[in-house]
Amino acid sequence: MSGHNTNDLGQPIGLPVTGDFPRPTPPYTPMEGRYCSVVPLDVNRHAPGLFRAFANDTDGHNWTYLPYGPFDGEREFEDWTRETCMDSDPMFHAVLDSNETPVGMASFLRIDPAAGAIEVGHIHFSPLLQRSPQSTETMFLKMRRVFDELGYRRYEWKCDALNAPSCRAAERLGFTFEGIFRQATHYKGRNRDTAWYSILDSEWPRIRSAFEDWLSPDNFDQTGQQRQPLKARASV
Repeated sequence: MSGHNTNDLGQPIGLPVTGDFPRPTPPYTPMEGRYCSVVPLDVNRHAPGLFRAFANDTDGHNWTYLPYGPFDGEREFEDWTRETCMDSDPMFHAVLDSNETPVGMASFLRIDPAAGAIEVGHIHFSPLLQRSPQSTETMFLKMRRVFDELGYRRYEWKCDALNAPSCRAAERLGFTFEGIFRQATHYKGRNRDTAWYSILDSEWPRIRSAFEDWLSPDNFDQTGQQRQPLKARASV
């Protein structure tokens, strides 16, 4: 729990909040990194490449915890992308590798400038992106926009509580587990208990430093393997 002050009546009250509200709405502009770029999703430019990248997941296990997919063909996927991914909330981005090939997607959603809170979601990294410096840098670029560029107070990650890989990823990236909302929603004909995670603006400087150290070229050997793991978790 965050700290508190005490008012003249002896009651605990929240700490002062500074800055102007509402915070800015995220701009729909590219985020450029050393290993990848995160750009506004364009159906014509990115959907065919994303479909091919996702097809590397031959048994479709990456779709299990998403509320949509898998898709039978490229046209079906393009139609879904055009119908679903063109709004401002969720704000979808495509992840491009160093050759500008689409290898994954993610979005900002539940954007709340009045509260200074925002969620990352619809994360779908193809096998070409998973377990790579690009996947970690994607998350760093989105965090940097939220905290450094926009001044948001809270960054959220939510997932099916049964999705163990997503829970592990959240913790590796520095998110703090906040609890489980039971029967929070349903999808694909089944219940979802939702695990909640967050990063606060007060935690961001330490987490940003951990990302910068991990993403440094000095942290990778000649085969591209990390020398030191990411140490973004608050408990480290």
